[in-house]
Amino acid sequence: MKSNGEKRIGAHLINTNCSAAHSRQALSCKMAAEYDAFLDADRKWFCHVDDDNYLNMGALLRLLSQYSHTQDVYIGRPSLEHPLEATETLSDAKMRKVVFWFATGGAGFCLSRGLAIKMGPWARDGAFLSTAERIRLPDDRAVGYIVGAMLGVGLTRSPLFHSHLESLALLTRVHEQVTLSYSKDERNTINIKGPFSVQQDPTR
Repeated sequence: MKSNGEKRIGAHLINTNCSAAHSRQALSCKMAAEYDAFLDADRKWFCHVDDDNYLNMGALLRLLSQYSHTQDVYIGRPSLEHPLEATETLSDAKMRKVVFWFATGGAGFCLSRGLAIKMGPWARDGAFLSTAERIRLPDDRAVGYIVGAMLGVGLTRSPLFHSHLESLALLTRVHEQVTLSYSKDERNTINIKGPFSVQQDPTR
């Protein structure tokens, strides 16, 4: 028997059979399922946002309209102020250092279809899991590794994506932002008018 959630979501709900844990393997399993589902669909953009993100669809569509889905576009926001250094295990069991930028999944990111298709050898039909294991990094970092280190495509930074690592209380022009992320920290509370008081809705 279907739950109420399944009835509302219908075919948009995909049971990945991935673990509910927050481990590297579980996160990569879910990203692999998202990626495969995107390639199987007739869509121009692959956008990943965490389940505790608020997504402003209007702002997202305005942002993506500035780019072509047939070009190599990887857009989001890094969580670090420097590129990530990782150790890659090669096929002959040798190791090498790789350096690349990645957009944090905590703020959300988007890939054009043109770029997503090029990621296929390292991501399609289960390859994403083995790629993530090769560098021993989880989902969003593995995407950055494929895009940056394997395909040589740079990250297009956008200040419109926001993670829980920021102090969102300092944000202005809130309605123009693409994503906002949840945190219990008071610095994450946004000063916006609404029907609920801060006491009723302390995390805003």
